Amino acid sequence: MRCALIDDFQGAAATAADWSALAGRVEVVSFAEHTDDEDELVARLAGFDIVVTLRERVPFPASLLDRLPRLRLLIASGMRNSVIDYAAAERNGVTVCGTASSSTPPVELTWALLLGLARGIVTEHTALREGGPWQQSVGADLHGRRLGLLGLGKIGSRVAAVGLAFGMDVAAWSPNLTEERCAQAGVRRAASKEELLADSDFVSVHLALGERSRGLIGSAELALMQPTAYLVNTSRAAIVDQDALLKALHTGAIAGAGIDVFDVEPLPPGHPVRTAPRLLATPHLGYVTRANYATYYGHAVEDIQAFLDGSPVRVLP
Repeated sequence: MRCALIDDFQGAAATAADWSALAGRVEVVSFAEHTDDEDELVARLAGFDIVVTLRERVPFPASLLDRLPRLRLLIASGMRNSVIDYAAAERNGVTVCGTASSSTPPVELTWALLLGLARGIVTEHTALREGGPWQQSVGADLHGRRLGLLGLGKIGSRVAAVGLAFGMDVAAWSPNLTEERCAQAGVRRAASKEELLADSDFVSVHLALGERSRGLIGSAELALMQPTAYLVNTSRAAIVDQDALLKALHTGAIAGAGIDVFDVEPLPPGHPVRTAPRLLATPHLGYVTRANYATYYGHAVEDIQAFLDGSPVRVLP
C-alpha cells in the first residue's frame, strides 16, 4: 500500500514519528507543495491508498473523493474536521480517522500575537536590526486592562488564566455561555457580544466555526471596538469578516490585529493581507509545534496500523 503525507511544508513528518513501524507494509511519500486545485489533487493522490492531511487545510468534498477510487483510508489531524464529506467517504469505502490534538499551542500563540501587538515587537525589532529609530512606539499595558474573550472553551479558558496572571480584567461571551462556566474560569460574563467588544482593550476569538459564528465579527462589530483596542484571531478565519477587518486596519478604526487564520491558505502573493497596516500575522502556526506534530503523526502511524489489522481506531466523525 502507498501513503501520501500532504502539505508537509517543513518536511517535519519524517522525524515527528517512527514510520519504520510500517516498513514492508506501506510506502510513505511526503509532499511539501500545497495545492487545493481538484485536478492537481487527483493527479497527485490517485496512486495512493492512504492520505494523511493536516487539520482542515485541504477540503475533501464528494467531487474529490469520487475521483480517488484507490483511496481507502483518510487521516486528518485532530478529532473534528468540517471540510471532509463523510457521507461521500462512506459511499466510496473510505475510512476516515483522526488523531489527538493539544490545545496548548494555540493558547501560547494567542499570547505571542497579543504581546507582540501590545509592545510593538516586530516594528521595534525591525528598526533595531535595520538601523532605524531607537524607540518609536509606546507600548499598551496589560495589567489593569480588559481582555474580552469570544468563547470560553478549552482554549479560551486557558487564555483567560494567562490574562488573569497578568492582572487583566477578563470577560467572556458566547451564545450559550453561563454564569457558572465563567465563575469556574474566574472571569466575568459579558451581557452581550456588543458589550464585550465595546468595553475590551483586547479581544481574542476562541469559538468553533458554525452557522452561528460564521461572520460573527463584521463591520458593525468592529465599529464598536475602541480605536485603541486590538483583535486577535487564532480560531477560524470565517468568524471575522476579512474585508471588514482590512478596512478597519487601513482606517485606524482599531489599533491593530493579530491573525493566524485566513480565508485563503496559503496566502497567495499579492494578497492584501500581506501588506495591511497595523497587522501582526502568522501563517496558521497555531497548532504547529514539535509536540503536537509528534502526536499528529504518531497517531497517524497508529491509525494506519490499526486499519491494516482490521480494527480502525479514532474513526470520524
